[in-house]
Amino acid sequence: MYLGIDLGTSEVKVLLLAPTGRVIGTAGSPFTVSRPHQRWAEQNPADWWDGTRAALAVLRQHHPDEFAQIRGIGLSGQMHGAVLLDAEDRVLRPAILWNDMRSVDECDELTARAPDLHRIAGNLAMPGFTAPKLLWVRRHEPELFRKTACVLLPKDYLRLMLTGEKVSDPSDAAGTLWLDVAKRDWSDALLAACDMRRAQMPRLEEGSASSGTLRPEVTREFGLQDGVVVAAGGGDNATSAIGIGAIQPGDGFVSLGTSGVLCVVGDRFRPNPASAVHAFCHAIPDRWHQMSVVLSAASCLRWVCKLTSTDEPTLLAEVAALPPDALATAPFFLPYLSGERTPHNDPYAQGVFFGMTHATDRALLGYAVLEGVTLALTDGLDALRAAGTEARALSLIGGGARSDYWAQLLADALDTPTRKHGGGETGAALGAARLGWLAAGGDPSTVLTKPPVEIEFTPDPERHAALRARLDTYRALYRHVRPLFDPAREPLA
Repeated sequence: MYLGIDLGTSEVKVLLLAPTGRVIGTAGSPFTVSRPHQRWAEQNPADWWDGTRAALAVLRQHHPDEFAQIRGIGLSGQMHGAVLLDAEDRVLRPAILWNDMRSVDECDELTARAPDLHRIAGNLAMPGFTAPKLLWVRRHEPELFRKTACVLLPKDYLRLMLTGEKVSDPSDAAGTLWLDVAKRDWSDALLAACDMRRAQMPRLEEGSASSGTLRPEVTREFGLQDGVVVAAGGGDNATSAIGIGAIQPGDGFVSLGTSGVLCVVGDRFRPNPASAVHAFCHAIPDRWHQMSVVLSAASCLRWVCKLTSTDEPTLLAEVAALPPDALATAPFFLPYLSGERTPHNDPYAQGVFFGMTHATDRALLGYAVLEGVTLALTDGLDALRAAGTEARALSLIGGGARSDYWAQLLADALDTPTRKHGGGETGAALGAARLGWLAAGGDPSTVLTKPPVEIEFTPDPERHAALRARLDTYRALYRHVRPLFDPAREPLA
């Protein structure tokens, strides 16, 4: 058996995989995000480990015989978060997360200090990335910066707890802005721009390679055999791609999780930072991928449900029941609840409803949110296409992938067939388990298969034309309100 551990922002998911490729079971443990100041986002790494242990205990309880047969473990995780350790491997402060926007000034500083940043890292300096976070710590918490002996990404902190090893992989490391993405190795020049050294970085292994074995105390706690291998794993998007078999050039997916990602695989490093497109390493050797990222996706749906005192199934049913003519006059929604990346790179962007009347009801607000996230992803696909990247079809993964209505809306807006696979919401955890399987000796031709297509959504040309017209208004709305997103403006007391 093979175990996948996916450390997300809202929960950790664990998945048990049989050598037939069948998912035996899953379990999870939720987290909350601490926001001590406006535009900050932090979590306590100890909570990740406690949550992982709790989820594994549940999985073991439900599937004791299969759990005892685990031979390989893979890791997936939220990217960019900074876990600072001292020389004794003690955590120095809460982890600063991917959706933390405090380091805007440090992005400008890094760009000035590293003239080759875009060429080497393949990405713009954005507050979500790890390197600007360390410049922020250097400026605002200098004593902690001096004590920092190692910086780990979130999933790699779990690895430290599991194996005692400090290791990362190129797919996750590419999101730090310290990696030479073409060479798949740390860049001494980019580290030096942050007054850091290679010695403060974990060693790098390809995602499908072994990074160590379980510590004896972990083996005993979970009743496992000695010598269980832990794969290097990958960032959540790369492992999601592994989970749905996106390993060949042109393979792609849309992830509708807390954030939204549109990812297309390639066989070489193709940076396009001018459009805020991400160029990262894949979790397997000799593959890279380009991504457009919107910072709020399914989280927008959860937000509007809370705002209107309903749940997601109820609201989605109400939206699906709307008559087609109502959609043409529905309000617009800019889904920038946490700022935005592709194509704007605007950490100050905010959510906006526009065009409401007395006739606007909860269902129309719900539709506006689904459409707004969809149009943001369309913005991203246009940026990828401008960089010469095309996708033949896009698989859907993440919690939002459960909605057939949203899947059809995406197909219509993107003008690309979208596909749902069974268990698509487990994509990253499944991908992590597959990497664990490979690290334990699995054959890639057996492991890295595409799951069967459950349903395919074909673009409707008429709806596509209507959505492109609404995209024009959506883009104009952002251009008009952007000057009002004043970075100096503070909320009223």
